Amino acid sequence: MSIDAYLRDRFEPASLKKAATAALALGVGAAIALGIVLRAHRRGDRGADVAPRRPPRALPVIKQLSSLDTQYLALEGPRHTGHFATLGIYDPSTAPNRMLTAASMVELLGERMHLLSPLRWRLAAVPLGLDYPYLVPDQHCDLSYHVREAALTEPGDDRQLAALVARLHSRPLDRTRPLWEMYVISGLASGRVAIYIKLHHAVADGLSGTEMLGALLDVDPQQEPDGPPDLTEPQRHPSRRQMWGLGLSGVSRHPARMLGSAPRVLPNLEETSLAGVPGAARLGRLAGRAGALGKGNGNRVLPPVLKAPKTSFNARISPHRCCAFGQIDLARVKQVKQAHQVTVNDVVVSMCAGAVRRWLHDHDELLNEPLIAQIPVSSRSDEHAGTYGNRIQTLAVPLHTQIANPVLRLQQTAASLLQMKERNSALPRGLLVDANHLVPPFLATQAVRATFALATSALGRPTWNLVVSNVPGPQLPLYCRGARLVALYPLSLITDGMGLNITVLSYDGRLDIGIVADREQMPDVWTLLDGLESSLSELEHAKPAVA
Repeated sequence: MSIDAYLRDRFEPASLKKAATAALALGVGAAIALGIVLRAHRRGDRGADVAPRRPPRALPVIKQLSSLDTQYLALEGPRHTGHFATLGIYDPSTAPNRMLTAASMVELLGERMHLLSPLRWRLAAVPLGLDYPYLVPDQHCDLSYHVREAALTEPGDDRQLAALVARLHSRPLDRTRPLWEMYVISGLASGRVAIYIKLHHAVADGLSGTEMLGALLDVDPQQEPDGPPDLTEPQRHPSRRQMWGLGLSGVSRHPARMLGSAPRVLPNLEETSLAGVPGAARLGRLAGRAGALGKGNGNRVLPPVLKAPKTSFNARISPHRCCAFGQIDLARVKQVKQAHQVTVNDVVVSMCAGAVRRWLHDHDELLNEPLIAQIPVSSRSDEHAGTYGNRIQTLAVPLHTQIANPVLRLQQTAASLLQMKERNSALPRGLLVDANHLVPPFLATQAVRATFALATSALGRPTWNLVVSNVPGPQLPLYCRGARLVALYPLSLITDGMGLNITVLSYDGRLDIGIVADREQMPDVWTLLDGLESSLSELEHAKPAVA
């Protein structure tokens, strides 16, 4: 399928803006399509109804991180990393004359680097941490440093691949260079090639990161090389004197940012990482009640307080990670969805609850109360198309591990997720950015680390027990240098108090599942994949509840 046909079939755009808007409305999967759209637009592969080609814009001279972007830098330390990753599995048999190697990926990146400007940005700190850091173009970006090769020894199975990826995922990125790395991994038993890409969360969130991945993928396996891009030379970096000026001006802006953010943050403290601070939830509810009274809505019923219990994966994490990944047929999930009259997301989150319940039971940790899952939700809108950084909300949802009956667990999950959607619609956009404005930038690192340390202390409690994320992906095959992408496993980060992350991405008729956990807390992470399969099988064989 050509790019033009793909756009007409999937988006029917009258302009690039409409295509971007449609893509954002569809979620992370469409962000991959948006990356393809942007590449087609800039290469000139457009229908007659698309505006004339514009020359690529010059790289921005400087871009300041938001308070939320900075938080991902602040949490890093000897045991924490701030990046997320994708593990793509490619079948090179679809492109016998175009090998996937580190050299060929350097060539591809060179051709499309004008679409991937965040991969050329490096950090520029403000003196004394007076304000949030900036990203500036790296005039000497060495692609051969960022793109590396690795190989598995025989037998080259999934467990070996996961062990290698876990080691790579445990290593922090070099802050003196652009904040990304790519590993081309050969030696898989199937003859396939894996490409592991990690990108710092300070640079992009999952949606914008996936948009960048889309710039490296094609819908046509016969896609010809783009040729060298016509790049505008980046301007000179700001001097140290200029950085001092930026820092001092940021100090003067902070009181206004803090005062402007407080009215939006205080009534919603339970939806931020501050919820684990003793007294924060009570303060948030008092502020919410006061706000309701001020609006003449004193009888408004506030949602119940969600308290996360402690489990063994809610302690201080080690520097080491373990990973597992696998696939489930999306058609099976849709059959369960139809039978029980729920959504695909309801089924996926309920499967995660069943898998974690089984793990807790096997480790004598099963509780009579639900765990609390953090579910990230994008707050991007159409005007954010093609932009980077973090625009997300993190919402708390009960994960009903305390319910043994799979159908009842699914029903309760659907009800909890519906309540979460209603809660999300009432939250101010940019809540997490506003929450971080309450702390001066020069104290941000200490504040973030103290918050996570408190969550694992005897006095504190975790805000969330684990991350569960289910994101829609493209339902058509994609290619890199002609090699078909057969799986795309998402791998995210963990923190003190939240040592387990389950992320599910749908792609080409399957659910691709990526699990990251602390190696010391959950070395048997592969059993969670068995638990997901068992939970789905239970729902397939269970009779739907009578309405």
